[in-house]
Amino acid sequence: MIRADPSPLVAPLPPRVPGWALPDGPVSSDADAAFCAGAALTSLDNLVRSEPLWAGAWRQRLALKCAASAVRLAGRSEDEAALRDAWYLRPPDTDPGPAGTVLGAWRQLALRPPVVKAARLAEVVELLGLRWDDGFADLPDVIDDLTRSSRPAPFAAAAIAGHVVAMRSEAETLGWWCADLVLAQKLRWARPVPLLMAQIFGPTFRGEVGHGKRARPGGEGFERAVCLALAQGAAEASRLGGEIARRADRLVAVAPKLRAKGAGEAITKLLDDDAVSGSLVTKNLSRFGSRRLFDRLMEFEAVRELSGRPTFRLYGL
Repeated sequence: MIRADPSPLVAPLPPRVPGWALPDGPVSSDADAAFCAGAALTSLDNLVRSEPLWAGAWRQRLALKCAASAVRLAGRSEDEAALRDAWYLRPPDTDPGPAGTVLGAWRQLALRPPVVKAARLAEVVELLGLRWDDGFADLPDVIDDLTRSSRPAPFAAAAIAGHVVAMRSEAETLGWWCADLVLAQKLRWARPVPLLMAQIFGPTFRGEVGHGKRARPGGEGFERAVCLALAQGAAEASRLGGEIARRADRLVAVAPKLRAKGAGEAITKLLDDDAVSGSLVTKNLSRFGSRRLFDRLMEFEAVRELSGRPTFRLYGL
């Protein structure tokens, strides 16, 4: 039974991106787009630096959204639910399949500090289903140069995406992965926040800048589109943070009422990840104990069942 007073662990609701930071119509000026991005990223930066208890779950939920866009770009049909199943319902340490490995690339981005060396880059290239190109070996140096440059963070992110696509047009997913990493380096975040990939099929890349077609990395008006995408992405990430924060608050508040021996381990996993299997087994928690624990948490409205199935259930904030 968890007896600690949970109140010191519960942070205030995270800041929201103010409405005036988001455009209410077409944006034809690069300066206006950069203003929107800067204002929105300031709010997001405050959230990131507060290091909330639920930051792991929040980042992984954003990673899932980016992965869904990445597999769509690759011409695959898996949605967020299918990707979640591929990752969490597989036997331990087994291949999650082509779409699942794409999710693995964005999960890795959200888990590790924003530093990339040749070995890590090779791992990401493989996870994204790409063929290694000798030009990729120079990407760590290009990223370091952009980070040290005087370019504002949104423009540095746009630059690395354009650089990767100019090198290999079919490597666009890698370009967006690198863009979020560069953004984190420029903003000095301890870990990246997956943002941009989830926005590429949205209106910010198809509006006035894209003339109805999706604006591609390195194309006309691309930097402006990235700025607007960051404003929208930061707003969506902040709203998601607010939703997860309320659920995490409830989860921590009910923790003292849980009598399962391994409840603390399950709560930690829920706070750190997008989803937890309903048949979770740990040193202190059996499969049967997990089912009873999650049923109890559902009664308390402290978690959500994410799969919509009566069996092989997944739970999360």
